[in-house]
Amino acid sequence: MCYTFAKSVIQMEARIQTAFRLRPELLSRLKHQAEKQNKSVNAYVEDILSRETRLGWPKLPKDYTASPEILSMHCFKLNEPTAEELAADPKLAYLWNKYVKKA
Repeated sequence: MCYTFAKSVIQMEARIQTAFRLRPELLSRLKHQAEKQNKSVNAYVEDILSRETRLGWPKLPKDYTASPEILSMHCFKLNEPTAEELAADPKLAYLWNKYVKKA
């Protein structure tokens, strides 16, 4: 209970009040949907806007291969780690084998 209250207080802190002009029927539908989800209209609209404007990383197809022109633009060259370095660092070994070695 305390966590939920603290979370809502923190969320309320950084808000900027603004105003939008909406058609009456749209506002009515927003109010209805917000009520169905037990949210205020403000919280409901903020959830929708957050979801619709979420930033995301672009995704490349699995079969994507960079052109030689792009590959020639590298700024540095990775030195292959030694067997000892790979044995001492399992994360490095995993990443090296998954992303670099197969290239």
